[in-house]
Amino acid sequence: MSHRLLITKTPKCYVGGAFIRSESGRVTALNDASGAFVANIPQCTRKDLRNAVEAAAKAGPGWAKRSAFNRGQILYRLAEMMEARAAELAEAIALSGISKAGAAREVAASIERVVHYAGWTDKYEQILGSVNPVASAHFNFTVTEPMGIIGVIAPDDSPLLALVSLILPAITSGNCVVALASSTQPYPSILLGEMLATSDLPGGVVNLLTGQRSEMLSTFATHEHLRALSGAVNATERKTLKLGAAESVKRVRLLKAEEPIDWFADTMQGAEEIRSLIEFKTTWHPVAA
Repeated sequence: MSHRLLITKTPKCYVGGAFIRSESGRVTALNDASGAFVANIPQCTRKDLRNAVEAAAKAGPGWAKRSAFNRGQILYRLAEMMEARAAELAEAIALSGISKAGAAREVAASIERVVHYAGWTDKYEQILGSVNPVASAHFNFTVTEPMGIIGVIAPDDSPLLALVSLILPAITSGNCVVALASSTQPYPSILLGEMLATSDLPGGVVNLLTGQRSEMLSTFATHEHLRALSGAVNATERKTLKLGAAESVKRVRLLKAEEPIDWFADTMQGAEEIRSLIEFKTTWHPVAA
């Protein structure tokens, strides 16, 4: 019996519901903790980022109009896909040298976080919206609305859990996301893209890029169709993002990557995380002459 060659994976980014290589054609070799070659990771460019924003813009209106119940179903389906490939996700995280137990813990927490936000899809409106007492003959109420397209910059630590923790509060409320994965540990995001593709999530709602922050942060900061930035970055990167965001008038929510961040903490999930990436509309309706 002849021996066949092993078919190795060609990692691709997930943009607009399709798997793409960088338009530049550049890749960077990913090695495991022992130095052994694992795969070539696409190095996305500013052009890839702009293409991802266009894909998100096309998907945005349809995703925002979906019922809260349907969005919850789709997120729960994502958790099912991740559960089915939990061992593979753990192996991807363990490439950095983290223990198998630590990698499995991160995968479990990531799946639980998806389920957590699946449960929030039809509840956050009741918590964050309100009926407002006013001293006039009006019925006054406030409802939430998605902002649009959110730019996400994931840190290098907890590459899967941090990424999903930043993406989920945005898409729970009907936003779309363009996310830049960990530069040093990008492989979990490659696998996450494959699971998003089988989760019934419409193409373009979540777009995952890999590459170097230094090449794309300025475009994240200044792109006028990105309505907010969410992530964990160092002091120099925060300055770049805040200056660019001020010019394009976008909301900025950035954690300090140089300080320890406990992505496993319950404080990293919930209604307040959703609140930071939505807008509020207040309506005055006359009730008497």
